[in-house]
Amino acid sequence: MAKQPFFLVLMACLASWAPAHAQAPSEPSRGELLYSTHCLACHSTQIHWRDKQAAQNWVGLKMQVRRWQITTGLNWSEDDITEVATYLNARFYQFPLPQADRISAENERQPLK
Repeated sequence: MAKQPFFLVLMACLASWAPAHAQAPSEPSRGELLYSTHCLACHSTQIHWRDKQAAQNWVGLKMQVRRWQITTGLNWSEDDITEVATYLNARFYQFPLPQADRISAENERQPLK
């Protein structure tokens, strides 16, 4: 009979532990939001996986983001361009980043508030 109270206490502890360790879904970054709002209408993920990618490195990726935002008349700031390129790089390309852009990319991973 002494095992039953111990079992109940153990179950209560385990039940309260699980929600405390569950991670809330992360908020999308500004780059992800800009991309999904303005770019997904024409781009599927396949465009980033094709054999003849227009972007071959980080600088080329930023040039492509800059080119297409100009073509579509979005008038993004340089920070917006970097944030979208950072999102695309993290999601699809994994190009090495120059030091200045590496700092910007670390800031980009912070959720919007």
